[in-house]
Amino acid sequence: MQRMSCRGTRGATGLPGRKMKRVFILLLAIAFVHTLERGRDYEKNKVCTELRNLGKDDFRSLSMVLYSRKFPSSTFGQVRELVKEVVSLTEECCAEEADPDCYDTRTSALSAKSCESDSPFPVHPGTSECCDEEGLERKLCMAALKHPPQEFPTYVEPTNDELCHAFRHDPKEFADQFIYDYSVNYGQAPLLLLVSYVKSYLSMVGSCCTSSNPNACFLKERLQVKHLSLLTTISNRICSQHVAYGKEKSRLSHLIKLAQKAPTADLEDVLPLAEDVTKVLTNCCESTSEDCMAKELPEHVVKLCQNLSTKNSKFEDCCQEKTPMDIFVCTYFMPAAQPLTLPPVELPTNTDVCDKANTNVREKYIFELSRRTHIPEVFLSKVLESTLKALDECCHSPDSTACFKDKGPLMKKELSSFIKKGQEICADYSENTFTEYKKK
Repeated sequence: MQRMSCRGTRGATGLPGRKMKRVFILLLAIAFVHTLERGRDYEKNKVCTELRNLGKDDFRSLSMVLYSRKFPSSTFGQVRELVKEVVSLTEECCAEEADPDCYDTRTSALSAKSCESDSPFPVHPGTSECCDEEGLERKLCMAALKHPPQEFPTYVEPTNDELCHAFRHDPKEFADQFIYDYSVNYGQAPLLLLVSYVKSYLSMVGSCCTSSNPNACFLKERLQVKHLSLLTTISNRICSQHVAYGKEKSRLSHLIKLAQKAPTADLEDVLPLAEDVTKVLTNCCESTSEDCMAKELPEHVVKLCQNLSTKNSKFEDCCQEKTPMDIFVCTYFMPAAQPLTLPPVELPTNTDVCDKANTNVREKYIFELSRRTHIPEVFLSKVLESTLKALDECCHSPDSTACFKDKGPLMKKELSSFIKKGQEICADYSENTFTEYKKK
């Protein structure tokens, strides 16, 4: 496996090999994590074996990726200090002459240091609760802590000149800073996908900034990593929402978006696609497989084009793009179509919605409402969440018929008012792409 440092020739743009695949387990085993007290010798042996296989440089760089994505609210200095401590601990305790208790002693000291008021490590909202524990319980508590992801990526790529100036000044500092910046911003992308892109990018900078014509080199190399870059950024975006929403809410979110983009389609066209993309994200967002996204997203794209390319000319245009990734991005950022002019959709009756054998009643209602409205999914999801909750409460009440009769008119009134207000506020936004909206 090639090093992740900026020196040397570019590595392959493909996903990492077997050594990289083991890294996730390896890094979780260090610092704070002990699965069982009696298993600590085994954990030490595993860590030391992996350190020898990977080498110090890859071990350190991959630690930067993992801790940056785990603690995105931390500063660069805090993450780098933690990585420094972890690498030092591993090197010392894996040396042939190391004391047998070194690993356990150093990890205990590391968790204790995290509890100090002037700790140089990332600060966690639940640190104080963990510090009330002792021994193994404290380590396990610390291991479970992580920061919520950044809501929106803020990373802006420097110019070629700025990249090369920083690289030539201090290649190691540049690599650390880039790994931190990119991993903090795109940490919801699958780990190995993120590692693969970071590795390729640093290798590109190392090659181009030492070439005779850096600008020409960057132009050529960026084309080489375009697919990987696009896959990483779009995976971060869709996985961020999937993790925040959870599986069921994510499924309904995709149903709403697809119904709004292709309002002339039928539920039978749209619902399987919402379920399929949710399955892809469930499989891939936390996967340690090397090519989960790269394999499953194109398979989803085939189904997408089969079901919707004849339902909307914009879907048809997107499906003419050169690669599956380009097709997916095109359809993902497609604005909602003009809603259909149809009679108002009625709330499902208690007989329908409460009958477990009557499947897809809620989905049918969401689909019909979505294809009639023109407000962003995030707002429609919010009001539908409270509506579906009220429907479910009625189904579990002693007299569901009376509950529906009592709450139904109020639910319809609140839903109608919210949608009307949302359409007034979001009209320009819904009818234009984000770039066009900014221009207006």
